[in-house]
Amino acid sequence: MKVGLIGRRGSGKTTIFNMLTGLKTDVGHDRRQIHLGVIKVPDQRVDRLAQILKPKKTTYTEIRFTDFPPSEVSERLRGSTELLSQMHEVDAIALVLCDFGPEANPFKELNELMTEMILSDLAVVENRLARLKKEKGKGQESVFLERCHKALEDEKSLRSLSFTPEEESVLSGFGFLSRKPVLAIWNIADERAGQPLLPAYEEELRRRGIRGLVLAGKLELEIAQLNETDREIFLKEIGMEEPARARFIRATYELLDLVSFFTTASDEVRAWTIRKGTPARKAAGKVHSDMEQGFIRAGVVPYEEFIALGTEAKCREAGKLRLEGKDYVVRDGDIIHFRFNV
Repeated sequence: MKVGLIGRRGSGKTTIFNMLTGLKTDVGHDRRQIHLGVIKVPDQRVDRLAQILKPKKTTYTEIRFTDFPPSEVSERLRGSTELLSQMHEVDAIALVLCDFGPEANPFKELNELMTEMILSDLAVVENRLARLKKEKGKGQESVFLERCHKALEDEKSLRSLSFTPEEESVLSGFGFLSRKPVLAIWNIADERAGQPLLPAYEEELRRRGIRGLVLAGKLELEIAQLNETDREIFLKEIGMEEPARARFIRATYELLDLVSFFTTASDEVRAWTIRKGTPARKAAGKVHSDMEQGFIRAGVVPYEEFIALGTEAKCREAGKLRLEGKDYVVRDGDIIHFRFNV
């Protein structure tokens, strides 16, 4: 999973990037460099399976963060193929909004950042339409791109439109920014840490159809650098139940509608992340393309049943190990052994 952080200079975007990744990227200057960071997603279910099975290897899912240049710099670099391609590749966008200090105006920043994504998509659509006109072909593509063009000119994001499966297939290749799931992060002052999203913010998010999260970036970076015992004590003192990274991960999973399944073959316990509603055959492709192409069936044990019984053999004896076909919808916590022919 790839998440891109975008924000104005001074929004605290890179501070939040450092808090999430544990890195120490320099902040506070006009930089053009893109920073990358990777974290492993904690999962107590993976830990428990590893305790029981004692595999040689334990593998967690990962989130890859891209800290893009401040949006003012991004505008000047919009012609950069490298920058745009990396923006288009992310699965979700986190918009970091400054909500601290006397001149903070998070609503204005939110509107400007959303507008920038629309303008970026408009340029892509116009370029593609011009190319199609020269080629004098692909009439159907021109038709639905004209519909996209009309929406973008009206300052509407492409997520407000619906498309046929065929159109979705074509659109996926563009990586339009205004179609990507958005998480608006209100970066608040330290003294407001632990406070919920204000009603006015919630109303604005509902109107736009996006999700929001409150973080006190500077303070929560300091908390993230504490040892586990001190961190728990500090969080309790300020009335917070869990650290910022955990809240961000949960919000991102909800935003992208993600679930996790587990494999325990080849002496490895491993977590895999897929979108809710993914069928077994498609989930097998997440592990290896050969598994999807040669899919036969999936042996499935729910995590809770495995923990209760302790071994796959006992699950089989108790009738808790099910054989499912290619259309079985994988559920969060399923432990799966895929059977396939190469």
